[in-house]
Amino acid sequence: MSELRTRPRSALPSLSPPSRRNALLVLASVSSLVQARPPALPTALMLASRYPPGQAVDGFWVSEKLDGVRARWDGEQLWTRSGRLIQPPAQFTQGWPTLPLDGELWAGPGLFLQSVAAVRDGPGSPAWSGLRLMVFDAPTVPTPFGGAQGRLDTLQTRLNQAHAQGAEAAATLQAVAQQPASSVAQVKAWLDEVVAHGGEGLVLHRGSGLYRAGRSPDVLKYKPFEDAEARVVQVLPGKGAWRGQAGALLVQTQDGHRLRLGSGLPEALRLQPPAIGSWVSFRYQGLHPGGVPRFATFLRALPDASL
Repeated sequence: MSELRTRPRSALPSLSPPSRRNALLVLASVSSLVQARPPALPTALMLASRYPPGQAVDGFWVSEKLDGVRARWDGEQLWTRSGRLIQPPAQFTQGWPTLPLDGELWAGPGLFLQSVAAVRDGPGSPAWSGLRLMVFDAPTVPTPFGGAQGRLDTLQTRLNQAHAQGAEAAATLQAVAQQPASSVAQVKAWLDEVVAHGGEGLVLHRGSGLYRAGRSPDVLKYKPFEDAEARVVQVLPGKGAWRGQAGALLVQTQDGHRLRLGSGLPEALRLQPPAIGSWVSFRYQGLHPGGVPRFATFLRALPDASL
């Protein structure tokens, strides 16, 4: 599996979370660094659905779900999922192909915030060092994902050509490793291995699927937990060992449910907790009968319009 490693209560105003990939770019708020124009590709990219437990996986290709900033290359420039221009250093995209690409700006396992900082702070940011666009699809290629001359084959060929022409592209542009799946047990074993190495899950692409904008059953995300976003309503004081610090965050989900997030809250955020009104993400295991997430655990603070 080494190929897979590369990793209602009263509502508050404006309860529209910056979905983890979309939180991302609220960077649209930094107008001097992120500018809009009519994009060359559809604004809506193809989005993954959740993997239904036990679904047959024959004919799917599997890759690791990387934790970065979703980005698309139109052949000349980089854009966020929401259609905002990303400004990398000039040399970052040197030698890239004219073929439009869909991928993830990724710094490495656990370095999600570095990817955000690079996009937020612009071409002069040191956060661009070590960043790569990890490509997993070619939106304008009108063929199935897998098979001879499929989208996967086409993007790999074009990336190989770019790499052969210069070291710059080889360092900043890579294809996400893909493996054909043969059984549910095999994919579950791959998931366990990825999670053991700090990854968050897998993505399954149906080999016969065409690229279509919007939520698609041909692309499935497979993770060992569910996650969601919520807005911070109150910082609850700690007791005992946490006296004088934050004991938990009282948060409200987009559905209007309130819950406490104490488990998983790191010491740094207990000392300096997220601001009231800011967004955080959490993981959970199913829902209570009333719809409140069960066993909620803090994951991270999310970037927002104040950045």
